[in-house]
Amino acid sequence: MRFRIHQTFAVMTFLLPSAAFAAEAPLFVPQLLGAQYTFVDQHQYALRSPYAGPLSLLPQGDTERSHTFGAYFGVQLPARLQFYFDLEMFKGEGVSGATGLAGLTNGDVIRSGAVQLGKRPYIARRFLQWTLPLGGDAQPAERAQDQLPGTQTARRIQVKLGKMAVNDDFDKNRYANSTRTQFMNWSLWNNPAWDFAADTRGYTTGLMAAYFSPHWTLRYGVYQMPTFANGQTLEAPLSRARGEQLQLTLRGAPDGWALRLLAYRNLGRMGVYRDALRIAAATGSVPNIIADDRDGRRKYGYAINAELPLADGGDTGLFARYGWNDGKTESFVFTEVDRDASLGAQVSGTHWHRAQDRLGIAFDVNAISRDHRDYLAAGGCGFLLCDGSLTYGHEEIAEVYYAFQPFAHFTLSPDFQFIRNPGYNRDRGPARFIGLRAHIEY
Repeated sequence: MRFRIHQTFAVMTFLLPSAAFAAEAPLFVPQLLGAQYTFVDQHQYALRSPYAGPLSLLPQGDTERSHTFGAYFGVQLPARLQFYFDLEMFKGEGVSGATGLAGLTNGDVIRSGAVQLGKRPYIARRFLQWTLPLGGDAQPAERAQDQLPGTQTARRIQVKLGKMAVNDDFDKNRYANSTRTQFMNWSLWNNPAWDFAADTRGYTTGLMAAYFSPHWTLRYGVYQMPTFANGQTLEAPLSRARGEQLQLTLRGAPDGWALRLLAYRNLGRMGVYRDALRIAAATGSVPNIIADDRDGRRKYGYAINAELPLADGGDTGLFARYGWNDGKTESFVFTEVDRDASLGAQVSGTHWHRAQDRLGIAFDVNAISRDHRDYLAAGGCGFLLCDGSLTYGHEEIAEVYYAFQPFAHFTLSPDFQFIRNPGYNRDRGPARFIGLRAHIEY
């Protein structure tokens, strides 16, 4: 591990001079906007397990390591256009094969699912962005991942077209948004009841349009859905399968509170839990949601996301999320959650003379619909959960991390997670996880 960190940091340091901050990016010149390496070493302790299925947490416990690498580029073009191009690579595994939980414990893990993804570099994002200024105060836009340096007006229209991640633009939160520097559990860095369109790695192709004003922002996005649950191939055309979302963001001062209201609808080739149960009862078999897949099925839901800065220039604050979906069609993309509520806090290290450090603590409760729980209780399998049986209980999650920054660009974070009723099953668990995360970024 020590060799990988030093090697990666040396490469980034070499690139720094050519990517120094500029007031405006020159036309047609590719800019290195950022790079990162994240290492996670996580251990799952043994847990009570009177029975287990093919997608259960391993009862004897497990220890796994994951590595992610990323380099992010942008090019300024004429006519207010910008082009962004990101490369990433993932190596390693999640504990218990990244299954057995709705709230998976390492958000940096990419599930291979049934497609057995390789460990080679891949294109994560490749999209055009067009911005139309509409007036208002000019604001600096500093160099960042997928953001060229320059200025932007308070009121503007922005359009993105190409390959991207839906959660780059929707359900963002200041205190719970990055699995590489903040909370690691899947239920805390995104709303898990929001089953947003994505391939296995978390990316898709689509269109996002937004209107920005000083105190509110409205976004709409439409994206390709995968051809099957947790699949890597995207469905076409959009008239047959798509994921749509609409989000209104309200905020006070630029660095003050924010409230995000999101609604979404998916159209795709999905199965229906109640239909799968009826087929199983008629044939005397175990229900199989995949065998019931049909074009034209719909899933819809909503999510509420809030952040409230309290002190230290906003580095200390609270966050909360609530999410709901209809729970009738199969969980298809993100994780197996139909209802979710989370609450947490970030505290700045300023209070103990470590201004760059952060302490985070959060709690989350996941739930599923009656149809979904009956399906799992009858022995049915989703793409993350399959204990073979189920005594239902809400999945309850607590996580605490400390982000220690010994020097610029490097963060070391010990992490602890405690989960009651893993996979919604009161017969199993509780489950405990400890981890150490090392993150280098430019």
